[in-house]
Amino acid sequence: MSDQSTDSVASAAAIPRRTLLKGTAGILATGIFPAVHSADPIVLRYLGTAVNQDKAIGEKFKADTGITIQYVAVTTDDVTKRAVTAPNSFDLIDTEYFSLKKIVPTGNLKGIDTKRIKNADKITSVFTTGKVGSKTIGDQGTAPKKVIFLEGEKSKVFSKTPTQFMSLIPTVYNADTLGIRPDLIKRPITSWAELLNKEFKGKASILNIPSIGIMDAAMVVEAMGIYKYPDKGNMTKKEIDLTIKTLIEAKKAGQFRSLWKDFNESVNLMASGEVVIQSMWSPAVTAVRSKGIDCVFQPLKEGYRSWAAGFGVPATLTGKKLDGAYEFINWFLDGWAGAYLNRQGYYSAVLETAKTKMEAYEWAYWMEGKPATQDIKSPQGDLLAKTGAVRDGGSYEDRMGGVACWNAVMDENIYMVKKWNEFVAA
Repeated sequence: MSDQSTDSVASAAAIPRRTLLKGTAGILATGIFPAVHSADPIVLRYLGTAVNQDKAIGEKFKADTGITIQYVAVTTDDVTKRAVTAPNSFDLIDTEYFSLKKIVPTGNLKGIDTKRIKNADKITSVFTTGKVGSKTIGDQGTAPKKVIFLEGEKSKVFSKTPTQFMSLIPTVYNADTLGIRPDLIKRPITSWAELLNKEFKGKASILNIPSIGIMDAAMVVEAMGIYKYPDKGNMTKKEIDLTIKTLIEAKKAGQFRSLWKDFNESVNLMASGEVVIQSMWSPAVTAVRSKGIDCVFQPLKEGYRSWAAGFGVPATLTGKKLDGAYEFINWFLDGWAGAYLNRQGYYSAVLETAKTKMEAYEWAYWMEGKPATQDIKSPQGDLLAKTGAVRDGGSYEDRMGGVACWNAVMDENIYMVKKWNEFVAA
């Protein structure tokens, strides 16, 4: 992959760079970013899932600014519920883009003013235009480009064209696929269809979060040649029925060792060898590898199911708390956090700044798909890949360019969840 700052990172099309720089100059002039708040401490209640809440990030931010991050960890579904029903219970929300169709219509989120975001014009084009370099990627489901812009600061509707206000400022995203234990499978795996291959009876697992698990199931159904969905992220009731029927038949036949909901559960299932193929998240694969166990985030010919998360602020946030939230977002995009996330196998929203905080050999391995010239270690110092290894799926452009669909909330979500629960209970 060539220089990320020119090839894969595009300006947010309709946001003038000059305007953004004026906003940045104002931020710097007022001392909002960066500053150390020791005399008048700020505590930000950060609502999100435990997966995205990292103690090291909170500690580094406090050391740099004096602002305390108070993590409030709940499940993916509960992040959305709190945003809808208790918007005053947090100062900053870290949520996935697919949840926005539920949250934004409530008016509980404030449109984030990109004039106050130093690196807004450097946010990767995956979010702003749905492209990687010049390649348009798959946008079935809730592709971020569909929901990232709002018509105004207090808008309850999405804008179809770029504006000054974003619903969420992207933080972290990835192209997800199946995790496998190649040492136990001992043959090539190239298709999502393998998840339901009878060869892996009792040793397969699927993610038990309905809105995400159903997408993995749809990838499998298509790969098996059973049905081709017009939009896997917005199924009709008949399509939902077909998908769930396929899962129930497999479950009753004993295909699944487990349906996992918890990140650590997915790690333990794979590390123990109880499961050899399953829905998986990149940092979970990283966690298995850090135990010295061979685990691969397997590229598949049908492509990836992608997801993305971002920071939002409640509509009622004002004063120094609001300033503190903007400061955290700006800090997060400034490089240190991005590099930290990239080293775990995630992708950061502003690649250009993250690159400055990574060693050249790290960037080459994680982002360019090149063989490691040194051992690759996690932020905690655990060995993830030995010299000569190549990242699963290759470069950023190969992986994000291979996205087929995005996590989504369907129009028939209530019906889908009902049917998914039938699968769980079967």
